[in-house]
Amino acid sequence: MLGYYIIAGLIFIVSMYVSNKLKSKFKKYSKVHLQNGMSGKELAEKMLRDNNINDVKVISTPGMLTDHYNPQKKTINLSEGVYSQRNAAAAAVATHETGHAIQHANAYSWLTMRSQLVPVVSVASRFSQWVIFGGLILMATTAIGSTVLLIGIIMFGMGTLFSFITLPVEYDASKRALAWLETENMVSGQEHEAAEDSLKWAARTYVVAAVGSLATLLYFLSIYMGRD
Repeated sequence: MLGYYIIAGLIFIVSMYVSNKLKSKFKKYSKVHLQNGMSGKELAEKMLRDNNINDVKVISTPGMLTDHYNPQKKTINLSEGVYSQRNAAAAAVATHETGHAIQHANAYSWLTMRSQLVPVVSVASRFSQWVIFGGLILMATTAIGSTVLLIGIIMFGMGTLFSFITLPVEYDASKRALAWLETENMVSGQEHEAAEDSLKWAARTYVVAAVGSLATLLYFLSIYMGRD
């Protein structure tokens, strides 16, 4: 299991670096105030109107960088540092989440696929590692251990698949956000660069998660393949 701990440790270190970098970027670009004077909430609402979406509400949610779009309730949930703030960081996050609402309204295929996987992945990801470790323990005493391990690997693989499907969803939402900000002349050149850099670092958190999940999956798969 030494290999697992090494992989987990490396993933943790890289994740912490990217997370801290994202927070520092958000703090930096929170000082770049928008010339148009619009808040994150106002930008999100205007972007919705410009895309003829009238059934999505923009609401405030507690915490920092807790922003998300809820497709079930059709709400764009903006954190306290985005909802009422009028800076480049807030503009980036607010329009990115609105990008998800537009994806939903347009039945964007990758978002639809991800949404369909949510019920399965929520269960599989919760129990996969327990099943895997159970299989590894049983392999030392009984032949059924290999089967249990394989079931755990398949469950873990569902989570890995989900993390990779998430990538085009996130990158497309950012692309929509930046295109709208530029096309509608909502930001200056400096503000656009700040928003773009913020979204790049946000996207990298998903890339790290996906690569880390794949590395862990391949490690467990190598154990299964070499069980004999």
